[in-house]
Amino acid sequence: AAVRAGKLLEAERVKESVTGITESVLRNPDALQLFSRLEEKGEYTLGHALDVAVYMTTFGRFLEMEHDQVIMLGYLGLLQDIGKLRVPNGLIEKEDRLSAEEFEQAKMHVQYSVELLEKTPNLPPNLPQLAMLHHERCDGSGYPNQLKGEQIGTIGSIAAIVDTFDALTMKRPYAEPVAPSAALSMLYKWRGAFFDSTLVEQFIRCIGVFPVGSVVELNSGEVGIVFAQNYQKRLQPRVMVIRDAKGNSLRPQKVLDLSRGPMASKDEPYRIRRTLEFGRMGVSTKDIFMQ
Repeated sequence: AAVRAGKLLEAERVKESVTGITESVLRNPDALQLFSRLEEKGEYTLGHALDVAVYMTTFGRFLEMEHDQVIMLGYLGLLQDIGKLRVPNGLIEKEDRLSAEEFEQAKMHVQYSVELLEKTPNLPPNLPQLAMLHHERCDGSGYPNQLKGEQIGTIGSIAAIVDTFDALTMKRPYAEPVAPSAALSMLYKWRGAFFDSTLVEQFIRCIGVFPVGSVVELNSGEVGIVFAQNYQKRLQPRVMVIRDAKGNSLRPQKVLDLSRGPMASKDEPYRIRRTLEFGRMGVSTKDIFMQ
């Protein structure tokens, strides 16, 4: 709101938000990932910023990075796209493919972010430069500086991977969301060319084949939401069943720990049949938190 009004960010409030996210991730990464994926957000840009901050801090925790680096990932996730608020809404919300001229204008959001962060006092001093990295690609095909490989650095590479993953799994004005498992497959395909190979593989390990917040269809026909990982058995997370095989909402919901072999029928244990596109299922926080 401050940026839209032509004012500077309030660094102290940003710090409070980043600290809250980081400390929550350090305590329990699954809980905040779940809330981030299911929260009924307003517009794409703000929801994307929250998601990216959560994923980046979760990934930093998984990589056992230093605490101050995890904090930096939180700042970066929240603010690296802040410049989009200075790009005309018509471009951000356009449903059709951008023209070459429009795309060049949209890319300016990176420079706008840098300018806003540089003018905001009391933010980490290297934050503006780090905010320039999330659209760079290992093969030099990214922007704004066509950096390659090690020039992007670990934090920039993390930002690029997470930004892309979350964008793919969210409903955007110009594209429907893809299932998290499909987004991970795309990242794996692009590793080495667009993204750091090792970090892509580590990111997949971090969030699992069925990331927290994934909407899944079970072999029983029931629909559930992954709410916790099983780090030893990645294909068998904990699932909250929210709809029966006929599509009716369950009250109360049924909780399954797939690693313990609960039975879907007399002869067959529960397993995940497939993941579903999050935005097409009409699942909201009410399906989990409301009784």
